[in-house]
Parts: sequence; C-alpha cells; structure tokens
Amino acid sequence: MKMIIAIIRPNKLNSVTEALSKEGFPALTEISVRGRGKQKGIRINDMLYDKLPKEMLIIVAKNEDVEKIVSIISTTGKTGNIGDGKIFILNVEENITIRTGERIKE
Repeated sequence: MKMIIAIIRPNKLNSVTEALSKEGFPALTEISVRGRGKQKGIRINDMLYDKLPKEMLIIVAKNEDVEKIVSIISTTGKTGNIGDGKIFILNVEENITIRTGERIKE
C-alpha cells in the first residue's frame, strides 16, 4: 500500500476530486493548507505573498492503483504555471479500521 499526498491549487480541488471519484477512487482526506515552494512565494508589485493557499489530498491506495491516481491528479490539477503543486508517495506498512479493528499489513 502507498500513501499519496498531493498539494494542489484550491481552484483545482473540485475537478481533481470529481475525476478521482469518477475513476473509482472516492476515498480521500482533504485539508486546506498554506505554504510555498522553491520559488519562495510570489511578488506582485511591492507585495510579497510568501505563503499561498493550497489544498492537500491524502489517499491510501493499493500499489497497483498508484500510477493511475497520480496520472489523474497530474492531468486534472495541471495549469502549466508555477505553483501547480507536488505529489509525494510514501509506503504504508499497516492500516487499522477503528470501527472493526481489522488490520491490513502490507
């Protein structure tokens, strides 16, 4: 199992989550966050906006689904401009369903 963490533009949230759901991946967690990338924010005239609003999606998926999910997020979330976001993929060793106590080890 893998955990996919995607940082995307707020205006892309609905289209990304709808595309994921349409392709059979409705389960996710979304969190509104603020941050900056290597460009250190943006400057408009004399104003520096060093922490920009973003949305973070967290998805835990089977290994065989990771590339499809990454492709959906990348394609749907892309504008082609600086600040489109990042995708991180991490290993998940185990997950536990709180209600049932079911444990799934990878």
